[in-house]
Amino acid sequence: MTAQPETADGDPPRVSTGSTGLDHILGGGFDANRLYLCEGRPGTGKTTLALQFLLDGVRRGERVLYISLSETERELSLVAKRHGWSLEGITVFELVPAEASLDPSRELTVFHPAEIELNETTQLVFDRVQALNPARIVFDSLSELRLLAQNSLRYRRQILALKHFFTGRDCTVLMLDDMSSKADDLQLHSIAHGVVFLEQIAIDYGSERRRIRVVKMRGMPFRGGYHDFAIRRGGLEIYPRLVAAEHRGPPATGLVGSGKTGLDTMLGGGLDRGTSMLLLGPAGVGKSALSLTYALAAAERGEHAVVYAFDEGRSTILTRAAALNIPLEPAIEAGLIRIQQIDPAELSPGEFAHLVRSTVEEDGARVIVIDSLNGYLSAMPDERFLILQMHELLSYLGQTGVLTILVLAQHGLVGPMQTPVDISYLSDAVLMLRYFEFEGVVRRALSVVKKRSGPHERSIREFRIGRGGISVGPSLQNFSGIFTGAPQYSGTGAPLLADDEPI
Repeated sequence: MTAQPETADGDPPRVSTGSTGLDHILGGGFDANRLYLCEGRPGTGKTTLALQFLLDGVRRGERVLYISLSETERELSLVAKRHGWSLEGITVFELVPAEASLDPSRELTVFHPAEIELNETTQLVFDRVQALNPARIVFDSLSELRLLAQNSLRYRRQILALKHFFTGRDCTVLMLDDMSSKADDLQLHSIAHGVVFLEQIAIDYGSERRRIRVVKMRGMPFRGGYHDFAIRRGGLEIYPRLVAAEHRGPPATGLVGSGKTGLDTMLGGGLDRGTSMLLLGPAGVGKSALSLTYALAAAERGEHAVVYAFDEGRSTILTRAAALNIPLEPAIEAGLIRIQQIDPAELSPGEFAHLVRSTVEEDGARVIVIDSLNGYLSAMPDERFLILQMHELLSYLGQTGVLTILVLAQHGLVGPMQTPVDISYLSDAVLMLRYFEFEGVVRRALSVVKKRSGPHERSIREFRIGRGGISVGPSLQNFSGIFTGAPQYSGTGAPLLADDEPI
């Protein structure tokens, strides 16, 4: 057995589950020499997790055993092959091969619901374990044993017998259960040292969602709640739920500019590091263009920026940026800006948070753009979860000194606007963008309506997006009702941007 040695504080040794994400959730892995239950409906990934658990033991030079009552070695080999694995080093013990169960001369098999067959099954397990003396065992699955037992009393006695036998063998056991019983089998929960629950959820549109929850770990601290995961080639990729309080660091200092003097002036010199800004306005008003200016300004400072695009493709963003004189291509080639297209129908919120965290911790990103929250919202089963997850994500990014730019499209073009989700209270700054009409021409206006970390202008300014880029004009004085879409002008001049206004 090559479990980690006992720590100085007396904590028992841990055995890796074979999954980095699950080890993180459990605080290091399973306690050694204990019996654990992994339960979930068919298709949730139990067999894949079990093989990862055994393969980790093979890599550590341990003897491992897969006891199968439901799948043949050929079927397991195919599963392993699809993941790029080999079963070499794993002893697969088929209690009753399929061809033997169809042999008329062997009508009395372990599948016959009689007392002798149940005892025969457990004795075969005992004999094989004693002969091999493995350090890790997977028992697949308990549903077959439940059928043999016929009643809950005999079933519980057999599980207890298996547990006591394994406990004396210095081995860590993972039992799989496909939850085929009509009701939750709490007998197993009370007997097992720990319980891991896998779940698959079908949503109305898009790929299914999978999540994992540690129901119980006796005497072990663990991260509770649901954690998203996906089955990829190579095994289960588990994304532990982000907890911002675990990533506290020294507060970030300094202002971050946009590269546009007028916009920075409105924001009191710029945005503070470790804060977030929400760009709020109707479709096409210029929110994405403004967010790209912050990404480009970061690249010009030599910092790394990442744009997560939920609504547009990478090529569309690059084409539009080039037309607006926002030169992203050189910064992308230099590795300072990365545009990552996100499909909300295929990506779970937990995986997205994991992507952002990896970008910050591994790639050193200092500016994150999420364009837009409308696309992020479509990935959530219920918008209240969006608020909770976004709160943790923004808190984490703030504590790591990252500037976050959030884009949220409102419903409508002029006049009263409807917001699909109210997230303004989570943002440290809010920049409102609006259309307005003046003398038969549709124009754009912006205003800083909130900035927690310092002073800002309270005026409304016009801004223009064109071939020359983004222009920010002077304060729109002598105007009233600009954000209604049909303002009234009481002055004598025209304080609006001319078509040839320089950037």
